Amino acid sequence: MDDLADFLRTRRSRIDPASVGITPDARRRVTGLRREEIAHLSGVSVDYYVRLEQGRARQPSEQILDALARVLGLDRVERAHLHRLAHRPRRASGREAVGGPARQRPELLRVVELVPDSPAFIVDQHLDVLAANRLAELLYGRRPMRGMNIARHIFLESDGRDLYADWEACTRDTVGQLRLAAGKDPDDPQLTALIGELAVHSERFRKLWAQADVRCRSHGRKPFAHPLVGDLELHQENFMVPGDSGTELVILSARPGSKAHDGLRLLASIGATDDRDRSIPPTGGTGVLAPE
Repeated sequence: MDDLADFLRTRRSRIDPASVGITPDARRRVTGLRREEIAHLSGVSVDYYVRLEQGRARQPSEQILDALARVLGLDRVERAHLHRLAHRPRRASGREAVGGPARQRPELLRVVELVPDSPAFIVDQHLDVLAANRLAELLYGRRPMRGMNIARHIFLESDGRDLYADWEACTRDTVGQLRLAAGKDPDDPQLTALIGELAVHSERFRKLWAQADVRCRSHGRKPFAHPLVGDLELHQENFMVPGDSGTELVILSARPGSKAHDGLRLLASIGATDDRDRSIPPTGGTGVLAPE
């Protein structure tokens, strides 16, 4: 399927005709705007727009894309995604397609340990966790958390469904992020495999993927329903790593004095107790004789 054509069709279907001055009649069977209506409003020929939606027209001009973005009511992220889909470069023959994830700087991975009082972790464009602090591991119930894939956790694992208090919103954000990543690098084999896996095993994912929405999550509310400390109303901040495509530092914080803040402190205390218990050697079977 042509991603540009798919994106245009789904955006067209969500436009209310009345919002652009078109009065629907009883004979109208199309959801959203018709192709010819988009063409006329954008100032392009109907034939050209039809070929664009069918994936037969390549490399539309910047002016045409800007006109389409205006008529389709695209936001900043969607507009950039549209331009990217229309002008995506082909993969160079010498570019590596296999070999696993790129090696990350150890200095970058150590950053999460500098955030002791909030869950913090680093993810790449596939939503694979590259590093996480202890509080993040306690929040997600994973030790180690490195190697965990956030998308799989949300869509395919039962504890993920239970952990996210607003699971449906999380699924929409996740699919939007993966759509955005796929638009930036459509030839990424690891990303393609992940999307295929999710589509095979999750009906919810298939439904959201068909909508072709793109999202760039930079900050916002992130509620959890933790099995040990209860409800945690957290705030998420995503920090893009400069010069590294798709890698983000994610920090989840709670308002000081709030119930969620107390919950994180309790979770840290539980973790400290657990770590201390693990560090104490068993009293029997050590092979060390006590002095007489």
